[in-house]
Amino acid sequence: MKRTSEPFWWTLFGAGGTISAFVVPVLLFLTGLAFPLGWIDGPSYERITGLVHGPIGRIFLLAVISLSMFHWAHRFRFTLYDGLQIKHLNVLVALFCYGTAAIVSVAAVVVLIRL
Repeated sequence: MKRTSEPFWWTLFGAGGTISAFVVPVLLFLTGLAFPLGWIDGPSYERITGLVHGPIGRIFLLAVISLSMFHWAHRFRFTLYDGLQIKHLNVLVALFCYGTAAIVSVAAVVVLIRL
């Protein structure tokens, strides 16, 4: 029986899909519509920077960014496979997709550490 890494990628896909479905729309609504249009009083700059500089805020941002990127990577990989029928480029496409997600995740860690 051949071992594969597919369960790991499907787990990241599922976690990223959950985050992308529940958290990202709320963040976009609040920061893109509700606060700028004055529907809801937005938090002060000091409050937001306090959240971002705290460990829980950093972990939250890292989870949203990283898991959303791995969700994108898995979805994009299989879109290329099924839509463009390029299954013969399996390794190259997987390296591109998951490598991009990993690079963005590492960049997010670096930025969040430097804050």
